[in-house]
Amino acid sequence: MGIQSVGIIGAGTMGNGIAQACAVSGLNVVMVDINEAAVAKGLSTIAGSLDRLIKKEKMTEAEKASALSRIKTSTNYQDFTGSQMVIEAATENYDLKIKILKQLDGIVSKDTIIASNTSSISITQMAAEVSNPQRFIGMHFFNPVPMMTLVEIIRGLQTDDQTHALVQEMSKVLGKEPITVKNAPGFVVNRILVPMINEAFFVLAEGLATPEDIDAGMKLGCNHPIGPLALADMIGLDTCLAIMEVYFKNFNDSKYRPCPLLREMVAAGYLGRKSGKGVYSYN
Repeated sequence: MGIQSVGIIGAGTMGNGIAQACAVSGLNVVMVDINEAAVAKGLSTIAGSLDRLIKKEKMTEAEKASALSRIKTSTNYQDFTGSQMVIEAATENYDLKIKILKQLDGIVSKDTIIASNTSSISITQMAAEVSNPQRFIGMHFFNPVPMMTLVEIIRGLQTDDQTHALVQEMSKVLGKEPITVKNAPGFVVNRILVPMINEAFFVLAEGLATPEDIDAGMKLGCNHPIGPLALADMIGLDTCLAIMEVYFKNFNDSKYRPCPLLREMVAAGYLGRKSGKGVYSYN
């Protein structure tokens, strides 16, 4: 038997998306966040997402009810004691993630797989902070999780073969197509994608074209389904900036220098869709 029960830390965009994917696939889920309001919002988002699938005739009311019945919400990490795997999906901040992992490490069993949904932080470095680093792995989902088929599985230096095999199998149970990558800043997809987004901000800052024309150019000329600036708004400008800062620090290469305009927009609170304003307005 593979993984049947999954704990998820974080009920935000990524956390609730992972929870939905797991529950729809028949896995039992415990979704934990810092307060009741956060987990209630996460569960409401899942319910709304399932309603849209019903309208598209891709799901029935009975299937929705069944999926929701498999999701337990909590504000207490103690509820992870029965989970075979726990996925950390907190904000892309190293210190916060380590604080969470240390707290979790004292609760789950030595056989529990701990995965991080980080998009840029070293899996090897985080694994060194838990008591069973061989059971630690990166599992990078893409937004929106229920729709995107890719999962990057990142092996740290310590990750053992059994852990890797179980996570590969679990990814396929979720209907995803996993790729396995080595541990390096940004892994594979974001290593290519986020510097492209950063360059789009340099192009915007230099006034070479409007945001609409920059995005249209990449959609029509490169066959991208969404332009880089609109994608940045979807990801979150703060997340894009955090990833670029990780690259700049770890590679010590000026080609990863975050665009000053991106920094300024984050400082202004223009974070994209989640704040109602980024490159574009969503109010």
